[in-house]
Amino acid sequence: MPRIVVLDGYTLNPGDNPWDPVAAMGELTVHDRTPPPLIVERSAGREIVLTNKTPLTRETISALPELRMIGVLATGYNIVDIPAARERGILVCNVPEYGSTTVAQFTFALILELCHQVGAHAQSVKSGQWQRNSDWCYWNSPQVELAGKTLGIVGFGRIGRNVGHIGHAMGMRVIAFDRVQANPPGYQPFAFKSLDELVAESDILTLHCPQTPQNTGMINAALLSRMKPTAFLINASRGGLVSEPDLADALARGAIAAAAVDVVSTEPIQPDNPLLGARNCLITPHMAWATLEARRRIMATTADNIAAFLGGSPRNVVNP
Repeated sequence: MPRIVVLDGYTLNPGDNPWDPVAAMGELTVHDRTPPPLIVERSAGREIVLTNKTPLTRETISALPELRMIGVLATGYNIVDIPAARERGILVCNVPEYGSTTVAQFTFALILELCHQVGAHAQSVKSGQWQRNSDWCYWNSPQVELAGKTLGIVGFGRIGRNVGHIGHAMGMRVIAFDRVQANPPGYQPFAFKSLDELVAESDILTLHCPQTPQNTGMINAALLSRMKPTAFLINASRGGLVSEPDLADALARGAIAAAAVDVVSTEPIQPDNPLLGARNCLITPHMAWATLEARRRIMATTADNIAAFLGGSPRNVVNP
């Protein structure tokens, strides 16, 4: 049986998502976290290495002569040096579909929090504000109705399409930008737009595209200046899509009304990140993917990927 090591398994299984399906595939060792100096040591002698965010660089890969497969416990695989793996004939497999419904649901949790600030109002009640109020109700922030507003989606893949379906169900006009503008959804109103059109027309602008060298920092001062001053920006994709200083400045100037981000450029967030002090900016700790249902799908698909590799018919290979 192959020797398998998990370098950073805690976020996938903090105690509620057993490794049994993967353990059935071979001799399994699981590390909750692996600091960079220990990556080679812990991976040595393993035929299969599983990682979520622990990087596997060219230097690391070259130091592991027995390595035959890298399994990424996520969809994004930028933490693996793909050319180095390909040169060695090492297959890299990912989990392409596990969180589309979960991330879309969380995206709307962010949107609705900006619309209503439910948590802040609940806390105000506990602090006694309602008891002291002269009227039978109150609200401390503008309350925003989504019906009739325009939802602009950057990246119309699985997650983006699910976000669009939810927006349509809430009575929103849905528009999308994607490099492949094909297979429009069946509902109306819907339209594909250029990025400039999308940004200018959106009341809610939400990002659901992978980060590439070409789109890193795409949400910058120039783009933010074209948004409506009443618009919200949502990012549950990759932090590097956004120029964080430019977003903080746009919020400070009231160029846009608010933002909610589940991802930032460096994670965990650093003390000097300008969004920490930004006006009307909600930040959550990269948790949009983390329902138990989604994590179980990652576990099951990873086990299937290993079984397919061992059976000679690998699947979900990102470096064929």
